[in-house]
Amino acid sequence: MWLYEGSEFENSDEWYGFIYLIENLKNGRKYIGRKYLTKAAYKTVKSKRKKIRKESDWSTYYGSSPSLLADVELYGKENFKRTILRLCKSRGECNYFEAKEIFETDAVLDGNYYNQWVSAKVQASHVKSLHFNNQEIS
Repeated sequence: MWLYEGSEFENSDEWYGFIYLIENLKNGRKYIGRKYLTKAAYKTVKSKRKKIRKESDWSTYYGSSPSLLADVELYGKENFKRTILRLCKSRGECNYFEAKEIFETDAVLDGNYYNQWVSAKVQASHVKSLHFNNQEIS
C-alpha cells in the first residue's frame, strides 16, 4: 500500500506519477525515487499498431535500488513503509522533483539512504506549469 497525506493512495487519471519515500522499519534506511503511473504499450487497431498508455506496476513497486530490493527480500514487504511525497502532472515534473528531493536531503551522501546516484534531465519547457511570476518553485 502507498500512503499519501496519511491515507491509502488511489490512482486517478489526473496524475502522471509521483515522488516517493520508502522507509525500512527495521534499520531506518530510506530511499527516494519517482514512479510513473502509466507506461507505453501498443495495441493493434484495424491492422495498425497504435501506441497507448497503460497502468504501470506502481502498486507493487519497491524501487530500483539493488540494495533496497535485497533488504525487501530479507526483511519482507511488511517491514517497509511506502509514502508518496508529491504527486506530479507530467514526466518533467517527476524528473525535476525527484532530483530536487534527493539533493535537498543529501540522500546520495548520507549512508542512511539507499540512494547511490541521481540522474536528471529537465528542460524548462517541460516544467513551465511550475513557473509562476518568476517566483521560486517550492
